[in-house]
Amino acid sequence: MARRYDCNDATDRMTGLREAASAVRRGELVVLPTDTVYGIGADAFSSEGVADLLDAKGRGRNMPTPVLIGSPNTLHGLVTDFSEQAWELVDAFWPGALTLVAKHQPSLQWDLGDTRGTVAIRMPLHPVAIELLTEVGPMAVSSANLTGHPSPEDCDAAQEMLGDSVSVYLDGGPTPGIIPSSIVDVTGKVPVLLRAGALSAEELRKVVPDLEVAN
Repeated sequence: MARRYDCNDATDRMTGLREAASAVRRGELVVLPTDTVYGIGADAFSSEGVADLLDAKGRGRNMPTPVLIGSPNTLHGLVTDFSEQAWELVDAFWPGALTLVAKHQPSLQWDLGDTRGTVAIRMPLHPVAIELLTEVGPMAVSSANLTGHPSPEDCDAAQEMLGDSVSVYLDGGPTPGIIPSSIVDVTGKVPVLLRAGALSAEELRKVVPDLEVAN
């Protein structure tokens, strides 16, 4: 039976975050608010948890799960060949709606899907998400919807779709926006905008002028 906590109530929030952290450590799924839409998450290093996440969404391994982190410092243990331009993007836009596709450390014991040696990674601008991520470490997080359905802007919509496949729902109220994060590939010599979302190419070029846009 899924448990739900109102994170706008101080006591409920404290209990909910504690229960969510315990669930993540057990390899279970949680739903959490972010600065874009609600996400469904699992411990990034739990292969079973990530597989359950993909199953809950009805999503295949060909669409790997992004990773959310609670601090830019976490990047040091997760990625390799991270360019100066990539760090400049982090400094300018994190926490926020910018996802970076980078080469992950080959020694990492995780299975996020068919990633081909890369990881899509972001630090969200939401206090509940950051608090949970700081407590449990990197989480595999995807939008909390069934594949093909709209991404949820509130906890009700997420729970209607995902039901008891999720152990803990953290209800932070409506999300600030439904525009997805922008995705920039920093695996090459020049950053490439793969998806324009909350951040436009023009905004990103103020930091990395040679940014290219994928066709």
